[in-house]
Amino acid sequence: MVQKLTVTILETSDIHGALLPIQYANNSPTETGLARIASIIRRERQKGGPLLLIDNGDLIQGTPLAYHHAKLNGGKPNPMIQCLNELGYDAAVIGNHEFNYGMELLRKAVGESGFPWLSANIVDEATGEPVFGKPYLVKTMEQGLKIGVLGLTTPYIPHWEKPEHIAGLRFEDAVETAKRWVKHLREQEGADVVIVSYHGGFERHLESGQPTEPLTGENQGYALCREVEGIDVLLTGHQHRSIAGTSINGVTVVQPGSAGAWLGKVTLTLGLEAGGWRVLEAMSELVSPQGEAPDAAVLAIVEPHERLAQVWLDQPIGRLIGDMRVTDPMQVRLQEHPLIEFINRVQMELSGAPISNTALFDNISPGFPEHITMRDIVSNYIYPNTLQVIRVSGQDIRAALERSASYFAQYDGNGPVQVSAEFSDPKPQHYNYDMWEGIEYRINISRPVGQRIVELRYNGKPIDPEAEYDVVMNNYRAGGGGNYLMFQGKPVVKDIPTDMAELLAGYIMERGTIEASLNRNWVVVWD
Repeated sequence: MVQKLTVTILETSDIHGALLPIQYANNSPTETGLARIASIIRRERQKGGPLLLIDNGDLIQGTPLAYHHAKLNGGKPNPMIQCLNELGYDAAVIGNHEFNYGMELLRKAVGESGFPWLSANIVDEATGEPVFGKPYLVKTMEQGLKIGVLGLTTPYIPHWEKPEHIAGLRFEDAVETAKRWVKHLREQEGADVVIVSYHGGFERHLESGQPTEPLTGENQGYALCREVEGIDVLLTGHQHRSIAGTSINGVTVVQPGSAGAWLGKVTLTLGLEAGGWRVLEAMSELVSPQGEAPDAAVLAIVEPHERLAQVWLDQPIGRLIGDMRVTDPMQVRLQEHPLIEFINRVQMELSGAPISNTALFDNISPGFPEHITMRDIVSNYIYPNTLQVIRVSGQDIRAALERSASYFAQYDGNGPVQVSAEFSDPKPQHYNYDMWEGIEYRINISRPVGQRIVELRYNGKPIDPEAEYDVVMNNYRAGGGGNYLMFQGKPVVKDIPTDMAELLAGYIMERGTIEASLNRNWVVVWD
């Protein structure tokens, strides 16, 4: 009779600072967050048997709590790391958002961790060695079972991140890196089971293999499964998708959403044969934290940090005359809204650029009330973006507007306007629909994608495709993020290395009172 052993692998990914089950816009409760996930982790441990617990990256950025720690309380222990230490994580993987606050804060977080941070393909430019130390973990379980865990990170980071935050680093191809290190784990380390924890997602449909996005190298999960021999389990993230119960080329895959919406769980049944342990059966699933009581130890760790963050969030910074509340996110994207005009005008004023673009990042942005606090700022501007002014051609502006216009499904005037599949599947990408100030334009969404910009003017005259224009936008977009490839490599005329949330807060505080305005320089129409 074959000797058997069951191993449990638990994965969190894209927690983005969501330790507590609250919505920071109004402190209302949510059914998500690491505190609730922690209760499931404890229960899984109580079952006994071999267990691995891994965080797949994008941990230390994403909530006002994380922002407050990074910007105002960075000398204290990092609450995200404290929680993972408390829960006994075996390893974590470097995500792209780990770099958002600079290497000093990241190095501090890594130094405070009671577990290794893994990333085989982030290497030192000079030596070629993995920057964060040994890029894999080998854990010997009961009965001599050896499990190898390799960490990988999307190599697309230089397209998004500020250059000074990644100076001296080289981001290598995830697939080629995996081929080398998986072989090493199998042959040199004698791993019976190999898990790859990859902060990246899938570039192709999981069943058909058809591309689901431009094959830029941002996501290589499908290629990892198809092209790298020796992987048993692929833990993924980055795309914020909920994926379980499937395998690609015999590799079991899982992705647990974001902000603690799910806990990824893989159960392996292993059999001991003459050549060692072999995977007999593998199953991936997502475990929901809904209804789970938040873990008391996690709550106690977070409490002093949260108390300071809440005081900061409720600081009044200015007054609004008029209305900048968001009641219908789709309507904000169909015709100009005072909130969007205000953000664009701040960007233009602070940068000196005559043209600007920005986005309504998600569908829960509340807009600004009459008395504005820091909570209102960070609830609407949720990313630690900075500003860049880049020099582009008139043709680039038109191409960018067409890219934004593809956000809408083709519309015939019947029923509500819908978001196109490209911007909603596999994950919502509201942050990739830009709205512009300083130009006049019309989008006709009854027309085919690529032919929707029916009017485009600057200072009352048609934009010259060959002329050059200076445009201010966030650093993510300026690097071509969101498949705005027309912006990649364009000359940077001006760099403003201060977080946009700080710029907005400072702008309002300096004036004391701001006023809602609307010049209606653009509109979405249909025939």
